Amino acid sequence: MFHLASQIRTSDPDFKANYAYHKKLEADYIEVLERIQQGGPPKHVERHKERGKMTARERIDALIDPDTPFLEFSTLAAYDMYNNSAPSAGVITGVGIVHGQEVLVIANDATVKGGTYFPMTIKKHIRAQKIAMENNLPCVYLVDSGGIFLPEQAGTFADAEHFGHIFYNQARLSRMNIPQISCVMGSCTAGGAYVPAMSDETVIVKEQGTIFIGGPPLVKAATGVECTAEELGGGDVHTRISGVSDHLAENDEHAIKILRNIIQNLGNRPKFELQRDSAAEPSYDPDEIYGVLPRDIRQPYAVYELIARMVDESRFHEFKSRYGTSLVTGFARIMGYPVGIVANNGVLFSESSKKGAHFVTLCAKRKIPLLFLQNITGFMVGLQYEHGAIASDGAKMVHAVANADVPRFTLVVGGSYGAGNYAMCGRGYKPRMLWMWPNARISVMGGEQAANVLAQVKQDQLRAAGKPELNEDEVQELRQPILDKYEKEGHPFYASARIWDDGILTIRDTRAALALGIETSLNQPVPDMEMGIFRM
Repeated sequence: MFHLASQIRTSDPDFKANYAYHKKLEADYIEVLERIQQGGPPKHVERHKERGKMTARERIDALIDPDTPFLEFSTLAAYDMYNNSAPSAGVITGVGIVHGQEVLVIANDATVKGGTYFPMTIKKHIRAQKIAMENNLPCVYLVDSGGIFLPEQAGTFADAEHFGHIFYNQARLSRMNIPQISCVMGSCTAGGAYVPAMSDETVIVKEQGTIFIGGPPLVKAATGVECTAEELGGGDVHTRISGVSDHLAENDEHAIKILRNIIQNLGNRPKFELQRDSAAEPSYDPDEIYGVLPRDIRQPYAVYELIARMVDESRFHEFKSRYGTSLVTGFARIMGYPVGIVANNGVLFSESSKKGAHFVTLCAKRKIPLLFLQNITGFMVGLQYEHGAIASDGAKMVHAVANADVPRFTLVVGGSYGAGNYAMCGRGYKPRMLWMWPNARISVMGGEQAANVLAQVKQDQLRAAGKPELNEDEVQELRQPILDKYEKEGHPFYASARIWDDGILTIRDTRAALALGIETSLNQPVPDMEMGIFRM
């Protein structure tokens, strides 16, 4: 490994301006994050606590081992959707450590519309289950939900990845020998009753948790029989009569203790062996990344400066340093874990694409996790590049990335546009986890390019029709709505709200999140490399 030498001067006015700009971006994000993490309206939170119940986040804090991190996913899910009535989409998901074992936690937040499921709630729940499948993680469901949010039924019920897919996934997880444990801490009604019913073990809280396919009003309407929720599907019924639950808890705290005992007795779950060194801090302060990143996302910068502040001891063994220099590839360690880094240093040319394909296959063959640092406008376009088979060379990299079965992690540190997103392991290429920084942008192309393309198309149409072309003011009038639209829809808040990523990371938390992601991925064996056909 070679020590990276930084060329950054922290006294430079541009560095200081960058630093202030990105600190402000992060502060704005944290303000939104903290507001969302409060859950539902204050009166709903107060009523929830008056019933003797812990909040969803308090339950998670009590479940995981003391002084261990919780890697939360998609906190901004449903942000600026549904009139902002569903913070975090009403469900908290993430990876925590219980008795030294990483587990995937899905916790309904009953302070948000009674924990009911909006379309984005379902998407978030399913995404969490997929993370469990890909990383062989036991699932813990902290259930407190009224089922589907009925006004949104058209977006929740009938399609392939709607509500029913949650239970399909539970069946598949069971088939894969991935433990699933449920704790019913409130309502669990209609289709949601299958969550505990399909789990390996189930806990229910006395005189608080209820499980039934149809509640008392539906039972009366269908059969004429009047009954209370407790008589129909309370803890006593399901632990003494029906057998749907296995353990009766006195309260939330007792239920958490039972859950921890269950997890402690899951048996031996060996991990894939990855040679880990002692963790070491970068030689350069990661806090300097705020000053390294330019304020204008279109401005290029040397990605080496980021790598030097992200990897242990700022040591990096670069691969093909003199070839295809618009892509930087090499080996490093993050908190002791070995990683292969693929980082954009400009647009992708044929040479950088082939270099990327070569390096990715090396890592896949050696079973080394991959980290993609995305800041990419796409592949180079133009006559000479098309004649030089840029499409074929780009396909080589796409092919290698798609078939590399090592744990892959993607961090969008700048722009993520066009086919460059795909080659750099975008969402469609199923990285184990994908995050964005607050400065990131993602769309089919940059707003400027999109506005210019559409303006040019309009001019060509007018010219072909023999009509006068637009003047400068008219061109700008045409361009501005496109620029506004791309700015809004390319923003990381917009992306994270729709679960195009697994969350927005602050720069200061990035190394820890990457390390926990890698440690989590080791619960799944890494298969031998298999590739398809590369066009030569």
